[in-house]
Amino acid sequence: MLSRDLSYNGVMSRKAEIMKKAIGIDYSLFESGTIAFDYEKMMRETGYSLEEMQEIQWSVNVGNTPILELKNLTALARKIAPAGKGARIFIKDEAANPSGSFKVRRAANAVYHAKKLGYKGVIAATSGNYGAAVAQQAAVQGLKCIIVQECYDSKGIGQPEIIEKARKCEALGAEVLQLTVGPELFYTFLRLLEDTGYFNASLYTPFGIAGVETLGYEIAMQFREKYGKDPDAVVCTNAGGGNLTGTARGLLKAGSSSKIIGASVNLKGLHMASDEQFNKKSFTTGHTGFGMPFTTWPDRSDVPRSAARPLRYMDRYVTINQGEVFYITEALASLEGHEKGPAGNTALAAAFSIAQEMDQDQMIVVQETEYTGAGKHIQPQLSFARENGIDIFFGDPQDEIPGKNIILPAHPSMIKAVDIDLDKVRLSHIKNALATYNIKASEVSESDIKFLAKETKTNDDFVKEILSNL
Repeated sequence: MLSRDLSYNGVMSRKAEIMKKAIGIDYSLFESGTIAFDYEKMMRETGYSLEEMQEIQWSVNVGNTPILELKNLTALARKIAPAGKGARIFIKDEAANPSGSFKVRRAANAVYHAKKLGYKGVIAATSGNYGAAVAQQAAVQGLKCIIVQECYDSKGIGQPEIIEKARKCEALGAEVLQLTVGPELFYTFLRLLEDTGYFNASLYTPFGIAGVETLGYEIAMQFREKYGKDPDAVVCTNAGGGNLTGTARGLLKAGSSSKIIGASVNLKGLHMASDEQFNKKSFTTGHTGFGMPFTTWPDRSDVPRSAARPLRYMDRYVTINQGEVFYITEALASLEGHEKGPAGNTALAAAFSIAQEMDQDQMIVVQETEYTGAGKHIQPQLSFARENGIDIFFGDPQDEIPGKNIILPAHPSMIKAVDIDLDKVRLSHIKNALATYNIKASEVSESDIKFLAKETKTNDDFVKEILSNL
């Protein structure tokens, strides 16, 4: 038997082969040979209907989480909003799930499918809540679990939030491999998949994204039952895009016309793969360092084609600053009695601002919360920031410079969601498509134009105009 080439380039050259064995999906079946691929056909590859996914999740106590109205935060928003403005603010309390976040919806379907196919274990590359979700579901299904986590800088210093998540993964029975920031994460991940023969419980497979559809569907059903109508707006924290994509698809399957708003923490200027800047960011997810690149080109993930494609569903995309998220986290605890982690509170900070633009008879819902624990609390996060030379003070959060300071709003009226120009994001997405497939703007086919129109939630004319300008 020939020995395998275990060099970085050798392992990377086998990526497609390794992934096919580890997921059980032949992605070539959906390809057209150019930019376009059959997204909906790929999503049907899960083989599960929405009703079947609900049954899978309910059987392991996942889902059916409550909707909570935040009456005190709503009252505060109305106090500072123009007359007659200030929509009712709600949260979907996903922290009530077994692993403490919505990501267990993704994990439930992926791990169930892995067991059904006869895999002995599952592997996920994640520094976040998804690792805990996969570990929890692997424990339920009796499968082995390995979580690969980008945790430290080159000095061996790790963020308290990431270390907290590793602790939770280990507590749930997973083996956790902690790495330093850099390209070794994906190399190690591929090596493990090849060596173990375990299932790749990726965040970005059709199973993972389809699992979140139940969340969007539940929101529509619960609001109709309790309030007689759909929420006017649903705000989703956006990082890799699966949260927004799955929720939006579930809402659409329920026939909802709720406006879909993405929200990310503004970390402009910080590079996510930079060893020096790794610990300068005080948010490990839900930020523009993931949100922008994955929105402008989803297929940079660990699978050939990502099922998380947020630009297909966004009606609006906003950023919020770090200080504003810390402030709203404290406000949620002190005004509403709910301690939640920073991921869902990113969307909550945005919703608090957007509610002030909306009429008082309207409803805005943040579609997820997450558990909080030792490393996720405000105090360790801010203490860690100070240790890394970040200045922290009260003032106008719009003056915040990521990596240099965190500015807590001096007054709640200073919390302001800032709109991202979606047409610029769409332009970047189209440019990335051309660059990835080495196609000139003049060579793009009609079928590719139609695909790009769906990818950017526009129309053929919009794409043609972009192409003509390029």
